Amino acid sequence: MSRLWSSYNRLLETQPLFTKAMTSLVGFTAGDVLAQKFVSAADEPYDFMRTIRLGSFGFFIHGTTGHYFYGMLDSKLPGTKPFTVASKVLIDQTMWNPIFGLMFFGYLNAVEGKSVDDYVTKIKADLKTAVVGSWAVWVPAHTINFAFIPPHQRLLYINSIQIGYNVFLSFLGNKKLGDGTKKKESNAKINQNVNTKKEL
Repeated sequence: MSRLWSSYNRLLETQPLFTKAMTSLVGFTAGDVLAQKFVSAADEPYDFMRTIRLGSFGFFIHGTTGHYFYGMLDSKLPGTKPFTVASKVLIDQTMWNPIFGLMFFGYLNAVEGKSVDDYVTKIKADLKTAVVGSWAVWVPAHTINFAFIPPHQRLLYINSIQIGYNVFLSFLGNKKLGDGTKKKESNAKINQNVNTKKEL
């Protein structure tokens, strides 16, 4: 195990971007496998393409952008003083978090061949839920991250937590756009029927 850890750290030094991209690929793949295993309906067949989409997002987007974003954040706000840590968490959660959400939904929208209108509808329906829902996890997680985790290992730490969080993201990212609309229409019909009966 110690040899594996040493090899990983050596790769972080020699090939940081590729290593972090691969780390995110594993994190997002594992998150979707768990989501389909434990969150999706039992009668739903396993969707391998969905796992590939989520894993590729981890590799192409999450790992690479995280490498540059956290590298920039550490260079502009070095150190682990309480004010510095709090500033990093604030920037991460109020600026990077919504940007990440836009990239996440945008990537899935693109690889699934959906339209711009679908993307806009998805953002309106689920971006706020994704951002606000993440605060309970990522505010304390990033407080630990920026205070105690070495900069070159941030993506590994994030992905360790992200495996569980990705279950939520995977569910949200693959939620059908019509789900909320159908419920609203159903409730509207029920209310209309009730009102009709009252009038009679």
